[in-house]
Amino acid sequence: MAPQLLGYRLMAVNLSDLAAMGAAPRWCTLALTLPSADEVWLDGFSRGLFELAERFGVSLVGGDLTRGPLTLTLQLMGRVERSRMLTRGGGHVGDDIYVTGTLGDSSAGVALIMERSAAPPGSAAAALTQRFQRPMPRVGAGLALRSLATAAIDISDGLLADLAHLCKASGCGATIDVERVPLSAELLSLFPPQEALAHALGGGDDYELCFTAPPSRADEIEAALEASSTPFRRIGQLVDDQVVQCRRDGEPFMPATRGYRHF
Repeated sequence: MAPQLLGYRLMAVNLSDLAAMGAAPRWCTLALTLPSADEVWLDGFSRGLFELAERFGVSLVGGDLTRGPLTLTLQLMGRVERSRMLTRGGGHVGDDIYVTGTLGDSSAGVALIMERSAAPPGSAAAALTQRFQRPMPRVGAGLALRSLATAAIDISDGLLADLAHLCKASGCGATIDVERVPLSAELLSLFPPQEALAHALGGGDDYELCFTAPPSRADEIEAALEASSTPFRRIGQLVDDQVVQCRRDGEPFMPATRGYRHF
């Protein structure tokens, strides 16, 4: 991957974590371990990193530089009032489950990269690979939701895996209507429906937000996310259970995968 894309992604995935907590990004520290002082590589990496840092008002305030195998470590800090902070543990039985954007594009983009499939500019393949290489963190949506949502998490391990983390912290389960999971036209144009859905449910690396809110907040959420130009969709509900279940047209549905497992 080009160094500019590495710098961009390093900042993007950390911004996504702050977005999921409703925090305004402020500062970062950067630790770089480099095999050598490659000025060309560092120039590209820095341009990618600061593209997003400047867009979201993040200042680099410290860090470390050492020689060794290439290792990139960014720590991002932000601010949010404790009473408005979003966590994984605030969901309640009966809350609606929402996601922003479309899911599965990044995972499909990785599949195309691994297959070395051609991705001409402007093509569906290029759009999917860009979703992996240049994810856009939902900082504005996180700020808009912090007085409305009960719980939130960003989707990095896959929808089902990350929703399971939210449910575990909230002490409940979830039911997902898979026909409501938002899929992009580009994804559906290059992958069969079942494969596209598998990318969306378990692929990961979307860096969209999954959040919950009581049904009584539906109109406020619609207004807040439309004001921040964020597409979203309600896909299910938190239930009095301990597992995340899928259904299609009201019938039980078994997903092909449930996402990334760290250990």
